[in-house]
Amino acid sequence: MKKFALFLICAATLFSLNSCSYNSLVSLDEQVKSQWGQVQNAYKRRSDLIPNLVSTVKGAANFEQKTLTDVIKARSEASSMKIDPTNLTPEKLQEFQAKQGQLSQALGRLMVVSERYPELRATESFKELQSQLEGTENRISVEREKFNAVTQDYNTKVRSFPSNISANMFNFKQKPYFQAEAAAQNAPKVQF
Repeated sequence: MKKFALFLICAATLFSLNSCSYNSLVSLDEQVKSQWGQVQNAYKRRSDLIPNLVSTVKGAANFEQKTLTDVIKARSEASSMKIDPTNLTPEKLQEFQAKQGQLSQALGRLMVVSERYPELRATESFKELQSQLEGTENRISVEREKFNAVTQDYNTKVRSFPSNISANMFNFKQKPYFQAEAAAQNAPKVQF
């Protein structure tokens, strides 16, 4: 009888610990999903600014068509990729990052090439769009940083005892972090 009572006490204790862990795991999982939405929102803002930037550049200069075509193509590819935050895998996140990286590179080339056209740099609308784009890039950086912070909180909870018992029982898996591309380690080369 004592063994049975001890078993019931242990089971009740374990169950109460797991129910608290389950609720906090759900809360942290929702925070990760919400923050991923903010990351996508910042990328969407950048994607929405690009057509205005391209139109301004086309109107202000006899511009290099290949650069504009590259920007338009990269924007199309980047904005067509959607990631479901409930199924966030390292592979999908890496593919998303690669598409966004291609867009960043194309925009960088556009900005460098625009330096060759003084009349373009002098246009007020171009200055405004360039400023908006710089602000958007900063927002993207901040949102990615916040995403990594909530992902760290979630992953810590998933791996910590006793919440790891609930995580395993209810299939909560670790989420991938947003990481810089390997090419980001090297400083960009700007040539005029």
